[in-house]
Amino acid sequence: GIISLISLAVLSYERYCTMTRAAEPDTTNYRKTWAGIILSWTYSLLWTVPPLFGWSSYGPEGPGITCSVNWHSKDANNASYIICLFIFCLVIPFAIIVYSYGKLLCAVRQVSSIHKGPGRGREQRILVMVVVMVVCFLLCWLPYAAVALMATFGQPGLITPAASIIPAILAKSSTVYNPIIYVFLNKQVSGML
Repeated sequence: GIISLISLAVLSYERYCTMTRAAEPDTTNYRKTWAGIILSWTYSLLWTVPPLFGWSSYGPEGPGITCSVNWHSKDANNASYIICLFIFCLVIPFAIIVYSYGKLLCAVRQVSSIHKGPGRGREQRILVMVVVMVVCFLLCWLPYAAVALMATFGQPGLITPAASIIPAILAKSSTVYNPIIYVFLNKQVSGML
């Protein structure tokens, strides 16, 4: 989940940079792509490894069918990790996404009447696809984040195992939606169907 959200943040920033440059994008240079992939995986690893070394812990969640961070522990060690995880792995990436797409939307409005190059239509389709992916991701993960925060900071027993099943399944299934969105919003792929 963290890799997916960080990847969407990196992608949104990359879309912003690509769309706001005056020159056509260089589709043969993969250095930025690899840097984005490495950044996403490294950042995600930095935030998923601490429970293995004692900052919080992993364990069964909800009815015990999935494994996640120990949301139910009320000690300071666990609460500090959950707060940091929430800020650095949901709020900050989401802020980057909102900033990038907000600036991009302003830039597209300014440039759309001036530049009508063939690459701009493709870039705008990609932008729509990425925005749909981000919205779907948030619809999947925000209920899970809310349940996790309520379990950590709310009254004991406030979130029952049964109540946590739907948000957990919805969050875990979020990785399935990106390929589906890609197939239906990518003109090259959907034209072959």
